[in-house]
Amino acid sequence: MTTVTNTKEYTIDASGKKLGRVASEAAMILRGKNSPDFTPNKVSGNKVHVINASKIDLADVKLLDEYMSYSGYAGGQKRETRGHLIDRKGYAPVFEKAVYGMLASNKLRAPLMKNLTITE
Repeated sequence: MTTVTNTKEYTIDASGKKLGRVASEAAMILRGKNSPDFTPNKVSGNKVHVINASKIDLADVKLLDEYMSYSGYAGGQKRETRGHLIDRKGYAPVFEKAVYGMLASNKLRAPLMKNLTITE
């Protein structure tokens, strides 16, 4: 018996759009909620390419928002502003964190994130 996977590739142009709007659209497509054969317990196989990530409409106030991580040890809390992260690594980690936060926190999140590519 052969199974046919219905994979589609989508391209989202992020130029002039807000970060949250692009991230929610990408998360919805990755989940497969835009197709009539949506199955909540399966990876859809849709691939999303976000292009022109560096041309998003990001306000100066939003560059001061902080990302926080905690190692579990005393004194292990690290904070970094969005602007500093963009200076260090570019816009791709910002988009990855936004889409990652919009996906359900279950076993499907990691395989879904592998179908996301971001180019600046």
